[in-house]
Amino acid sequence: MPGLVWFNGCTTPLEDAQVPAADHAHLYGDGLFEGIRIYGRKVFKLDEHLDRLYHGCRALKIGMELDQAKLRAIVLDTCRKADISDGYIRLNVTRGTGLGLDPRAVKTQANVMVMVSSLALYAPEMYETGLQVVTTAWRVIPPDSLDPRIKCIGRYASNIQAKHEANRAGAGEGLMLNAQGHIAECTGDNLFLVRGGVVSTPHPSCGILQGITRDTIMALLRAEGVEVVETWLTTYDVYRAEEAFLTGTAAEVIPMVGLDGQPIGDGKPGPMTKRAIQLFRGHIGSGVPFDA
Repeated sequence: MPGLVWFNGCTTPLEDAQVPAADHAHLYGDGLFEGIRIYGRKVFKLDEHLDRLYHGCRALKIGMELDQAKLRAIVLDTCRKADISDGYIRLNVTRGTGLGLDPRAVKTQANVMVMVSSLALYAPEMYETGLQVVTTAWRVIPPDSLDPRIKCIGRYASNIQAKHEANRAGAGEGLMLNAQGHIAECTGDNLFLVRGGVVSTPHPSCGILQGITRDTIMALLRAEGVEVVETWLTTYDVYRAEEAFLTGTAAEVIPMVGLDGQPIGDGKPGPMTKRAIQLFRGHIGSGVPFDA
């Protein structure tokens, strides 16, 4: 599908969109982003994504001229103009335009972009058969360097290198550990393990992004009476798990059936994983409609 971009008040086709050469994210990775799904002409978890974005702006001291309600209206209006039923929104906020690492070099307001396009991380059959994953050598950035709850553009350089490593191994994803050897997350997804009817996922202190799809799945499973725990995990816990699955806005909910060449459980998506997928797909119609 052709994409549409709103940038600082100007709307253009994606192929014609431009950003300033001295944009601070372009120069230094100094900005924030959100990836948001559109399902059935509704924006899924829009307010949760905007909450996280504005919390990040405060943490990085990025001054936003647009208030949250105004940006919300812009996102919905851009989706309406794009005339899309199902798609993907990329929302970027950068410190602004200015050469020099010092934030005082930025003399403009924050640059804000809303891109409406499409994105599919995995082939449809992978949601039936599951992903093979490898443990990568790349570690997540420790919280004492950059709080992982801040969805900072520059933070993802290490995730991209981990994805390169997974690609070289022919794997669907790469598992990243923290400096202490605990499991954190995959390059773009949160991890869940299943054993004895209990679902476990890495504790936020392990250096994960607290994904919005992650939070959604936790709430949906708990509403079904499933015990879901946030804890500290190692690769040993993956090897002894009966099932595993990954979650993320782009990935949605996808089975993970092997790690480092070793099957997880029987090497096939299990009943809890299938239930999580079913619950998620039944929930995606709860988004914010953008039709007038």
